[in-house]
Amino acid sequence: MEFRKTKLPGVFEIYIEAKPDERGFFARTWCQKEFESRGLTGKFVQASLSFNERKGTLRGLHYQIAPYEETKLIRCTQGAIYDVVLDLRPESPAFKDWVGVELTAEKRNMVYVPEGCAHGFLTMEDRSEVTYQMSQFQNAESARGVRWNDPAFQIKWPAKVEVISERDQTYPNFK
Repeated sequence: MEFRKTKLPGVFEIYIEAKPDERGFFARTWCQKEFESRGLTGKFVQASLSFNERKGTLRGLHYQIAPYEETKLIRCTQGAIYDVVLDLRPESPAFKDWVGVELTAEKRNMVYVPEGCAHGFLTMEDRSEVTYQMSQFQNAESARGVRWNDPAFQIKWPAKVEVISERDQTYPNFK
């Protein structure tokens, strides 16, 4: 796997290294040793799937607070998304900064989201499917979010938001 740093500390875009042959190819999408050798979380306890029927669907920006903070590994397995990671770690030099990464089924790339960062995405194609691996079990009482268009972050989404949940559009302004 190839790990590419982003402008946010601890956030990586990850590419598989395909080994082609006459049948197609084979590649690892996860290796605990490779993650841990870079000082990254190597333990994931839960996996989830998000299917999104329409282009322009926005999910997020979500995170969990202590003691249930979670690291996420995100991959688009069908279609394409614009994935946003927002740094909410007050001690981080990138506090309140964000990075956007295009994840596609064709590129087979992933994004590593460390604890203390919020995560969300906008679908760029109809019928986009996203897989999540999480280091922590889902805990409803610890679930939080920030609004996708909060002026405190000035996130530049690449397309119009067409579908969004009421919860995701009504988070209060960030303090």
